[in-house]
Amino acid sequence: KKMTDSAKLRELIESKGFKMKFVAESLGLSTYGLSLKINNKLEFKTSEVFALCELLGIKSLKEKESLFFKQKDD
Repeated sequence: KKMTDSAKLRELIESKGFKMKFVAESLGLSTYGLSLKINNKLEFKTSEVFALCELLGIKSLKEKESLFFKQKDD
């Protein structure tokens, strides 16, 4: 199963100086909705992944994959 690397994503958002509320609004989500997605309770839609990458300046596919499509160890 693929999942979001929660810690890495949070770290990246903080390093850019963004607040969760701002990020959530940029994606058209509530802060709670964003939190559910970051914590892997809900999956990010493709459009949300795209918007987050734009916002956070993620250009490389490798970085995108390590953030949003991390292999979950069973």
